[in-house]
Amino acid sequence: MNNGGEQYSSIETQYIRRHHKHDPRDNQCSSALVKHIKAPVHLVWSLVRRFDQPQKYKPFVSRCIMQGDLGIGSVREVNVKSGLPATTSTERLEQLDDEEHILGIRIVGGDHRLRNYSSIITVHPEVIDGRPGTMVIESFVVDVPEGNTRDETCYFVEALIRCNLSSLADVSERMAVQGRTDPININP
Repeated sequence: MNNGGEQYSSIETQYIRRHHKHDPRDNQCSSALVKHIKAPVHLVWSLVRRFDQPQKYKPFVSRCIMQGDLGIGSVREVNVKSGLPATTSTERLEQLDDEEHILGIRIVGGDHRLRNYSSIITVHPEVIDGRPGTMVIESFVVDVPEGNTRDETCYFVEALIRCNLSSLADVSERMAVQGRTDPININP
């Protein structure tokens, strides 16, 4: 599994081996990215677990319409902001574990080139500068579109994930500084 050009620490490697099992085929690429956030795990998880509200921290999502409840198998239709080569993405909730802090999704439709895309996000407590912090790991597997290389595809998806994780850190850390423990509405 590619790691976005970074070296994993021992604990990161353990979590990736335990929770981020992808078995990419020859025509797919896979990677895992890690973000350390200066906010407690319960606060970060409160944002990540909201399958129905990805726009709380994902900057490229303009709105989300749910089909069904928030259980495994529920589907969301996500509208993507301009600037990306897509306008919609249809995604199914594959895994939601509030004990282990694991969220898994699969893209099942949309007007983009991310075919057979699935991702796993895990959230882990850690100590950063002597304070409660969170390590977030997001991994994915996706088909390499015809006309693109494996490296190009991984680079594109990793850039989107890095942006989402950076935004998650910004929102979580702002909430932590404000002493908030409930998700806030960042889109007025």
